[in-house]
Amino acid sequence: MLVGLWAGSTGFSYAQSVSLSGISGSKALVVIDGAAPRFLAAGQAHQGVRLVSVQGESAVVEIGGQRQTLRLGEAPVSLGGGGAEAGGAQRVVLTADGSGHFMPQGQINGRAVQFMVDTGATQIIMGESEAKRINLDYQRGQRVTVQTANGTAPGYRVTLDSVRVGDAQVHAVAAIVLPQPMPFVLLGNSFLTRFQMQRNNDQLTLERRY
Repeated sequence: MLVGLWAGSTGFSYAQSVSLSGISGSKALVVIDGAAPRFLAAGQAHQGVRLVSVQGESAVVEIGGQRQTLRLGEAPVSLGGGGAEAGGAQRVVLTADGSGHFMPQGQINGRAVQFMVDTGATQIIMGESEAKRINLDYQRGQRVTVQTANGTAPGYRVTLDSVRVGDAQVHAVAAIVLPQPMPFVLLGNSFLTRFQMQRNNDQLTLERRY
């Protein structure tokens, strides 16, 4: 996982990217801003990145007072732009996984979810089980009939209070909840059209429109 945090008005820049390259015992091999890999033990810090702990194939680091979990083999995510307050970051860079999919971690109404970017989906789409897990009161939404790959299906149209990918947060985002289980939440155009999208090889850059 690649994470980035930029300072607000302080003028101090923390490391822009951190990735987990390997684990040896209680030490994590991290790559900071593309430099040579460096082993860190719990409590050690380098270039504003402090290793908190190592467990299994993951490591927890602290950057600028915020903790992030890095996992071996996880699709990288890079964040940039302004501070995280109010409108959030103005720029997000996603890196495709081994299958060519963009699978960022994110939040809906403050609850963690696993997204998959789908430019063919008009709205954010999730299954009922996921909606229940994040305590979304979807049954108060508008009943709709949705065309899927397997034919038509009943669903609920709802408005999400907030959707966050990295430090980029968007409010009042349209979504559809479908009855069938889904392994992830489709990050559709009701979120994506708030950004200017540009793909370059295995990277997808989202620049905030508004």
